[in-house]
Amino acid sequence: MSRPLLLTCLALAGLVLASVSIGAASVSPWHLLSDPEGTKLLFLSRLPRTAAAMLSGASMAVAGVIMQLLVRNRFVEPSTTGTVEAAMLGLLAVTMLAPGVPILGKMGISAAAALLGMAGFLALIRRLPPEEPLMVPLVGIIYSGIIGAGTTFVAYQADLLQYLGTWMNGEFSGVLAGRYELLWLAGLVAGLAYLYADRFTIAGLGETASIGLGLNYAQTLWIGLVTVSVVTAMVVVTVGAVPFVGLVVPNIVARIMGDNLRASLPVMAGMGAGLVLASDVLGRILRFPYEIPAGTIFGAVGAAVFLWLLLGPKRRAR
Repeated sequence: MSRPLLLTCLALAGLVLASVSIGAASVSPWHLLSDPEGTKLLFLSRLPRTAAAMLSGASMAVAGVIMQLLVRNRFVEPSTTGTVEAAMLGLLAVTMLAPGVPILGKMGISAAAALLGMAGFLALIRRLPPEEPLMVPLVGIIYSGIIGAGTTFVAYQADLLQYLGTWMNGEFSGVLAGRYELLWLAGLVAGLAYLYADRFTIAGLGETASIGLGLNYAQTLWIGLVTVSVVTAMVVVTVGAVPFVGLVVPNIVARIMGDNLRASLPVMAGMGAGLVLASDVLGRILRFPYEIPAGTIFGAVGAAVFLWLLLGPKRRAR
């Protein structure tokens, strides 16, 4: 086990312990296990909430690095390319037109909308000059804003702004056993990306170089896009959007470990899980006994890191 992965696992273990201990009913883990009501609280609320935060963070971090490799730009992720906003638009459409659709059906429609949103983004950036890499995230932010504005308008007309607000801010206070299990599927889909880690790394070299190395570039591209859209839809449907996870985590890990995706992907998943879980724990502490959504906290910190990545010193090539 590499040192970064070991440190990530140790930090994650400490955060898990803090997460199951902190809440409106603040008791020690030993008391939670010895008291029948505490045990019920642990297995119905605290552990599902902790697992939901970890799965959301890990899967969004993996989705972010896949998108960065396919787009060949370090400054993109689902929330800055219109993917999250398109997923919310699809979820809003199915809520308005067919509210009785099962949760898996809503997820499928949301994933299809996210895939269409990513296709639109890819069509846009093909027209951008390759010597201006900063244009890609800027166009993505504008593109996301347009889709988000249209979604907000439709939600306002349909009196569904409250639902939209829930989907826009990732928060875990409502997570209970039986209401988050879809995220395990998101984690599984993200985990399958490890099997294609080498292919995604080669795809990051560009279409011409990838084909020259014998890679089926089109197939790899679609596998990556479907993975990102499915993970994004599952997270949005279950807990709402958690912005900048897929941007911040891959860049931090790449600066430490380089661009070998097979070696760095477990660290990215662990760091994404830990940072989202830390945001959730911090949200429970800052205004105790009230809560601040984890998506709000991570969004504020992630925006600052995003600006630092854009304007700060460039990382050394490895």
